[in-house]
Formats: sequence, structure tokens, C-alpha cells
Amino acid sequence: MLAVALVDRTGSGLWASVSVLYFTYVSGLSVAQVGTLAATAGAIGIAGAPLGGRLADRFPLTRVLIALQLLRALASFALLTTNDYALLLAFAAVGSLGDRAASVLTKLYATRTAGPDRVRYQAVQRTVANVGWALGGLAAAAALALGTTTAYQWLLAGDAVSFVASALLTLRCGEPPSAARTVTTSKAATPEAKPPNPWRDRTYLAYVATETVLFLDDAVFKVGLPLWIAHASNAPHGLAPLLMVLNNVMVVAFQVPLARFGTTTAAARALLIPLSAAFAFGGLALALSSTGGAVTGVLLLTTAAILFTLAEMLHATVSWELSVALAPDTAQGAYLGVHGLAQSAQRSVGPLAVTAAIATGPVGWTAFGATIALTCMFQHRLVRERLARTPLSVPPVTVSEH
Repeated sequence: MLAVALVDRTGSGLWASVSVLYFTYVSGLSVAQVGTLAATAGAIGIAGAPLGGRLADRFPLTRVLIALQLLRALASFALLTTNDYALLLAFAAVGSLGDRAASVLTKLYATRTAGPDRVRYQAVQRTVANVGWALGGLAAAAALALGTTTAYQWLLAGDAVSFVASALLTLRCGEPPSAARTVTTSKAATPEAKPPNPWRDRTYLAYVATETVLFLDDAVFKVGLPLWIAHASNAPHGLAPLLMVLNNVMVVAFQVPLARFGTTTAAARALLIPLSAAFAFGGLALALSSTGGAVTGVLLLTTAAILFTLAEMLHATVSWELSVALAPDTAQGAYLGVHGLAQSAQRSVGPLAVTAAIATGPVGWTAFGATIALTCMFQHRLVRERLARTPLSVPPVTVSEH
């Protein structure tokens, strides 16, 4: 599955950085059409997370994941066949749906297989995924130097091939055990109790709502920092891609070491306190970055990038553990599918939140960081009673013992 993550993210790195350019220069779409296509495909993709989770509770997970990888491949290949706007929109939406569903199933596979070591596995998986993104991005940058239609098409084809390769690699993975799926004989009694429904679990839904806010660090790097540097700070515009590189390098270097601080459910919940501080001070650093000269701006923007990257890594550890610990064993797929809505929804809400912060200036960034920090503290309190009623989902061991 780590090999799948590397291949999958390398292909995604090829396409993600050039998709807007492809639709503009190859398909000939206007700026408004490209924006509408991305927004619509993303909105439809939100349904992929709960759908994938439900399917994984009813069918073998590896077979569903293989089907989704092939669906993503078909959607990518289909984009190469037409420049018709309606068809491009349909194919992009199918690909987005498959992408969000596959993301949830990859997490569910690790949850079922890694057991007590799932937090460490998640950290390693994120590191491998970031390496893949970097490799794909570097290859895309080299191809873009050609500036030809053929180069764009080959990048999209490479993304499609990566999904086919991921499906083939998944064939080598064993099916993990699942409490949601049991094999019964004709003499066995049919279980009468229905599995828990996450849509009727108010605590879990409230938890997912707070997760949507905590995932906003993603929008800071993709939208907030570049726009803030370009329009409100005295720092050179070339700093924006360098801060993205810094983010990637930090995740690769420190995600695994940081994971050792969240190897139990109680430890993961405790990380919400330093996570709150990272968000608050990150927002403050961004606010102050527009008040000084170029050197001061660069230093404060770099500080903000470090703090938000730290927040990203801490939240990855916390989110992975709590989303599983709060979910019943007999409905993990359905619950993790609902949790996947948080990251999907953030893709729509995030750009609006950071542009609102930019529009209101330093006060906006201060409020942005403070709001997420308060949400961390609210989540810390929200899950306390639920976790106190159930045993810790992970035995109290540390990753250093393995």
C-alpha cells in the first residue's frame, strides 16, 4: 500500500500542477469555464467519501479500491478524447468522485491492517505521498519547459497510467479483516442488530464539522500565502513557491518523528492543545508580515509557513487516530466515509475563508488563526466524554518499541 501511495501521488503530482493550464491551453476553456469545472467537479467529489466507506463495509475493500483506481484511470484517459465542455465536466466529476472515495479506502485499509501501529503507518504513508507529489511536480515542471500541447497530454496520460499501476499493485495486497463484514453459514443465526449509522451520531457529526475547520491549513498554502505575498506583503513574489517546498520538506522530514507523540487515543487528543497554539501563532505571524519591510516580511512569512506546516503534521496525527477511535468497529467504513467529508468540504470552504482573511488584512489573519485555535479546544472538549465511555482504541505502547 505504500508503493500504491507513491505511484498514485506521483501521477497526481504530474496532473495537479498543470490541470488548469491544460484546460486553458489545450481544451481552450475560458477562465470562468475552468473555475466552474473545478468547483463543480470538487462539489460532486464530496459524495465519494461516504459512498466509498459504505461500499467498503459491504464488499471486499481491495476489490472496491481496484475498481475505483480503474475508474479514475478511465476518467483521466477520457479527458484526452474531447474538448467539449460538458464532457470535460462529466469526466472531471467522475475522477473527483473516485479520488475522494479511494482516499477514504486507503485510510480504512491501514486502519484494518496496521492496528495499534496505525498512527505510525499514517505518518510513513504521508511521507511517501509527499515524496510522490514532489517527484510528479518536478517531472511536470520539466515537461512544461517544452510548452507544447503534446507535453500537456503526456502529463495527463501519465496520471492515468499511475492509476492503472496502482490498481495492479493493489492486486498484491491481502484483504484485511473487517468487523463490518462476517461470513455466516446456513446454520448461523442472522444478526439482527443493524450497524450504527454515522448520520444519526450527533457527536461524530459535530466532530466532523470541527475537522472541516482544522483542515483549513491546506487552503493557507494553496491559496492564502501566494495571494497574501502578491498583494499585501513587501516580500518578493518568488517566496511563495519556496514556502511550498519548505512545507513539503518539513512533512517528509518530521511527520514520522512527530507521530510518536500520538500513538494512543489519549495522547492524540492531548496534541489538540499544541495544535491550537500553532494555528494561533501562525495567524499572528501572517498578520504581522505586512507591517514591516521586505526582510521582516520574509522572516515572518517563513515563520508562519513553519507554524502552519507544524499544525498540518500534528492535525494529521490527531485526525487519523480520533476519527477511528470515535467510530464503532462494525461501521468503520461508513464513519470514516463521513469523516472524509471534512477534507472534501474544506476544498470549497477553504479558499473563501482565506480570501476573506486577506480582504480584511492583518485583523483577518489574526481572527483566522484564533478561530481555528478555538475550534481545536472545542474539539478537545467535545470528544472527551465519548472517549471516556469507551476503552482506548490503541494499547499504550510507543512506536519506539517496534
